[in-house]
Amino acid sequence: MKFGIFYEHQLPRPWEEESEFRLIQDALEQCEFADQLGIDFVWEVEHHFLEEYSHSSAPEVFLAAVSQRTKNIRLGHGIVQTPPPFNHPARVAERIATLDLVSNGRVEFGTGEASSEAELGGFEIDPGKKREMWEEGLRVALRCMTEAPFTGHSGNYVTMPPRNVVPKPRQKPHPPVWVACSRRETIHLAATKGIGALTFAFINPEEATLWVNDYYATLERECVPIGDAVNPNVAAVTTFMCAPTEEEALARGIEGGNFFGYSLAHYYVFGRHQPAVTDVWAEYQAQRSEQGYSPEAVFQAANNSDRLGAKVVQEGRSGLRGAVGTPDQIREYLRRFEDCGVDQVVFVSQAGKNRHEHIMESLELFGKEVLPEFKERDEKAQRDKASRLAPVIDKVMERKPVEDHPPLPEKDYSFPSIPLALAERVGNDQFFSLLEHARGALARGEATRSELFGGLRRPGS
Repeated sequence: MKFGIFYEHQLPRPWEEESEFRLIQDALEQCEFADQLGIDFVWEVEHHFLEEYSHSSAPEVFLAAVSQRTKNIRLGHGIVQTPPPFNHPARVAERIATLDLVSNGRVEFGTGEASSEAELGGFEIDPGKKREMWEEGLRVALRCMTEAPFTGHSGNYVTMPPRNVVPKPRQKPHPPVWVACSRRETIHLAATKGIGALTFAFINPEEATLWVNDYYATLERECVPIGDAVNPNVAAVTTFMCAPTEEEALARGIEGGNFFGYSLAHYYVFGRHQPAVTDVWAEYQAQRSEQGYSPEAVFQAANNSDRLGAKVVQEGRSGLRGAVGTPDQIREYLRRFEDCGVDQVVFVSQAGKNRHEHIMESLELFGKEVLPEFKERDEKAQRDKASRLAPVIDKVMERKPVEDHPPLPEKDYSFPSIPLALAERVGNDQFFSLLEHARGALARGEATRSELFGGLRRPGS
C-alpha cells in the first residue's frame, strides 16, 4: 500500500496580510520533506470561492512548484474540475501535459465535477448536468492528449475543430486518470470507466472492503475504458496526525481534522454563505457538536476504544478521528486498510489551524516509525497485483470502441491563417500576391513581421 498527503490549503479566519503566503510556503516545505521521507503522492485540489475551506484555485501552479523541489513524489491533481465551463478540455490537456514534462512524468490526472453551489453557481453550471459535462470534458481532454491531431468534437458541451494539441505528456498514452468519489455509486462509476477511485468518504477499513471488492468486480465485469489505459486503484482519504503519545496527537490534530469535515459540510450540506463575510471558523466553534464534528467527543471516546476509526460517537455526539494517534495506533489502523485491498491511503494534515511545525514532526515520526514496513511489502504487492490484473486489463482494453478516436472530418483537413482565409473569401489576386511576397520576404529575412503585416488590411479598406 502507498501513501499520499492531501492539500485543500485551508485557511480559517481571521486572516492577516501574509496568511496566504505563509500557507503556500509551508505547504511547499511539507511536500519537499514528504518526498525526502519516501511518501509516494501529493494530492492538490482545485476549488473556487470556498473561503477558509480551500484556497487552492490553481493546483497546476502549486504542483509545478512542488515538481521543482522534489524528485520522486507523484503529483496528484485531486482534482481538476473537468466540466467545460470550469476548464476547456484542450486547456486541461495542455496543462496536464506541461506539468508531466516539467516533472519528468510524475502526474496523476485526478478529475471531478464539483458539488457546491459556490462553484457550480459561480460558473453557472446546472447541477443536473454536471456529471455528463464531466464525462464529455474528460473524454475530449484525453483525446487531446493522445491524438495527433485531435480530430475534432461536436457535443453537448464542447465543440472544437481538429487541432494538434501540444505539448503531449511524457507518460504514454497519458497520465493515470482518477475521479473523486464520496459515495459508493461513484466508486462503481470509476470502475466502469477504468479509472482510479479517489475516495473522500472518511470510511473505516471494514467499510472500505465493500467498496474495494465492488470496484474490482465491476472493473472486470463492466469496464469500458474512457481513456487509452486503465488505472485500477482505490485510494482512501483520512485525517492524520502522528505523535509520540495519543494525548499529544489528539491535541495537535483533532480540532483541525474536524474543521476539515465541518467546513466541507458548510459548503456542501448545511451552510449559508455570505461571500467575504461569513466566518466559517467561528461558526465551527459554535456549532461543531450539534453538526457532528466534535473534537470533545473524540477526546472522550479515546479512553474507551482500543483501535482507531474514521468516526466516533460518544454520548450522541460524533467527530472525525482517522489516523490521529501514536505510531503503533496508526500502524494498526493502516494495516486494516492494507488487508482490505486499499491501494493508497491519503493523509489530511493541513486542516483547520494545525501548525506547520506539528505537521512536519508528524510526517517525520511516521516516516521513521511506520512507513518502512509498508514500503517493504508494497514492492511485492505491486508485482503480484500487476500479474493478477494483466489478463483482466487485456480483456477490458478489448472493449474500448474504435469510435472513441474518430477520424478527421476530411482526409487532408487543414485550416488557413486569418489573412489567407480573407483572401480566399474575397478572391482578390492582389491580396494573394501580397501574401506570397510576405512569405518570401520573411523567409529571406528582408523585412520584419510588423513591417509586412502592418499593411495587410482588407483590400479596398
